[in-house]
Amino acid sequence: MLPFLPLLLLGQAATAQPAPLPPRLGPPPKAAPVFGPIEQVMLGPIFRQRFMCAPHPMGELNYAGDALGSDCLVTGGVAGASGYMKFYRTDGKANEDWYGWHAEVLAPVAGTVLGLLAKPESNVPGTMGPPPAGQIRILTDNGIVVVLAHLTDFRVKAGDRVAAGQVIAVDGNNGMARNPHVHVGAWRQKDLVPLQIRWDLRALAATDAK
Repeated sequence: MLPFLPLLLLGQAATAQPAPLPPRLGPPPKAAPVFGPIEQVMLGPIFRQRFMCAPHPMGELNYAGDALGSDCLVTGGVAGASGYMKFYRTDGKANEDWYGWHAEVLAPVAGTVLGLLAKPESNVPGTMGPPPAGQIRILTDNGIVVVLAHLTDFRVKAGDRVAAGQVIAVDGNNGMARNPHVHVGAWRQKDLVPLQIRWDLRALAATDAK
């Protein structure tokens, strides 16, 4: 933000006024009903690490960004052919035990940051906190709003232009969450129609995920 530069008016300095703050993100709008085929949007990866997502089925949640959104968790624990993916290292009772805790979160699209909402408090795993969640909303050039929630330690601010794959925050555990993860959802800005997420597997292969 540029510093305030006083203007000289009739030989007198104008009174400095504080610059307006970006608007605080309010709750997401209600999603429009989907009567025909469900439309899709392709997103790039939100983590460099391998991750798994559980989508919300149609009708489970009715806010734009929640409807048809997904909850995504970083996985780990794979060791050779006999290994298997896990979400936490031991018993998962501490946030630090989860593979996704404070993992860098990537912008899944290029666009402009509409706004963000900070939520510095962290939940204890297994206990859901109160809404809202720490979140960021990005508007693409073709009018799609992408929201990522349960974030902390933001690396961008409202009005910033971001590139797909840019680090925008880290994974947290806040709001209505029981464990570290990132919720991601999308809708068309013009009519609030929610979109089903498809992941760009070519872009995923370009990360350092193993």
